Amino acid sequence: MISLKKPSKTATFSGNIYTFTEQMGLSGCLFFIIIKTIIMARVSTYLNFHRNTEEVFNFYKSVFGGEFGGQGIARFGEIPPAPGAPALSDADKNLVMHIELPIMGGHVLMGTDAPDSMGFKVINGNNVYIMLEPDTRTETKRLYDKLAAGGQVTQELQEMFWGDYYGSCTDKYGVQWMFNCSEKKSVN
Repeated sequence: MISLKKPSKTATFSGNIYTFTEQMGLSGCLFFIIIKTIIMARVSTYLNFHRNTEEVFNFYKSVFGGEFGGQGIARFGEIPPAPGAPALSDADKNLVMHIELPIMGGHVLMGTDAPDSMGFKVINGNNVYIMLEPDTRTETKRLYDKLAAGGQVTQELQEMFWGDYYGSCTDKYGVQWMFNCSEKKSVN
């Protein structure tokens, strides 16, 4: 008698890549494996800083937890020199070329150092906010308090006319944050 075993399925997730594996067996013998990889679309926020990206991202790591994604911290000194390009100074070689940190709900903060010595002109603008929508008021307050520390409160967390718990701040690095939590206030 030949029996077909139930398929065994696994799924893994890394960054924005999902890998699904399905194995089926016949009378105890594995006869095929199906592997399907799906790269999921995502939206990330990319931040540029003068020369302190590593400091900024270590601060965000202390707020959100987790680990730096990808290959960790990539540095400008790891880039092969381009023909005819001027050599990087020793100070610039250690600057962050790319870093990423998953923060919540699949959102990823990414960043780089953009120093004047490499032709960049970073201006802390007022046109970008990062909107966080935590599941609970407790988590909203925790994130708000940590990000506002040493920065500037632009609107205290409060009940809003649309029924949510909302506030905003600018952190100590000049990045603007908005918080909106739809969890309703508990009535005790």
